[in-house]
Amino acid sequence: MSQPSTRQELVDYCKRRLGAPVLEINVADEQIDDLVDDAIQFFQERHFDGVSQVYLKYQITQDDIDRGRAPDGKNPSAGIAVTTVSANIVGTSSTFSYKENSNFLQIPSSVIGVQKIYHFDGANTTTNNMFSVKYQLFLNDIYYWGSTEILTYAMVKSYLEDINFLLTTEKQIRFNKRMDRLYLDIDWGSVSVGDYLIIDCYRSLDPNDYHKVWNDSFLKMYLTSLIKKQWGQNLIKFQGVKLPGGVELNGRQLYDDAQKELDDIMEKMSNTYELPPLDMIGWWYVKSIFPARF
Repeated sequence: MSQPSTRQELVDYCKRRLGAPVLEINVADEQIDDLVDDAIQFFQERHFDGVSQVYLKYQITQDDIDRGRAPDGKNPSAGIAVTTVSANIVGTSSTFSYKENSNFLQIPSSVIGVQKIYHFDGANTTTNNMFSVKYQLFLNDIYYWGSTEILTYAMVKSYLEDINFLLTTEKQIRFNKRMDRLYLDIDWGSVSVGDYLIIDCYRSLDPNDYHKVWNDSFLKMYLTSLIKKQWGQNLIKFQGVKLPGGVELNGRQLYDDAQKELDDIMEKMSNTYELPPLDMIGWWYVKSIFPARF
């Protein structure tokens, strides 16, 4: 069918685009399975429709604090990994030891990128508890709508956001999608059991759960070219072989045509389907001016 909703329907669609069943597509099923996996991985990592932005909520436990707390007399190796290397310097063998933070949160494998984290612990100036400036502002002024103006309220809110931005520093994080580990460079002794971390991240779409992925126009075009390239690769060694009836195999032409199509697809991906990289200086400048919008 022209609108595939399963893995096999997508494979059949691509084969028909290449000439099946009129022509025999000389690609093994195992090769096609590998190409489908490669196409899905590329779609999830590069296409903006291959991921969705989600907010994962994680509650800090005592084990997290114990692993991340600075070493003390009771647990001298808490949250620390030691890497030792040796070298021969001027005929003398020397050993160097390096310590690093080894505490991390294991992230689901479907998460391919982490933007930032939000720490909700009631420790900043704009919290919702009854001792915050925000609460007192609503209690004493906003409750009586005639006692203040919207402009005054907006200016106070902007001022509070500026204070919060200056005094509450961004939590430093490190994440690599090949490790599925989120490292938090924070003072674990300053957090409490039960505090929440909101992780702003991007999660890849599983086509087995979201069947419309199989019908994505880019994925169909990309997989068709991949199969065509593999078809040409398989026939290159038969270059010049004549079949009955005078037909001559030309695997090199198939391969070159498919490679040109893939180059065009890659360029189209960068220009059309991929999110452009943000300039970090400009991004943080805009965020500092309009913190409530980001």
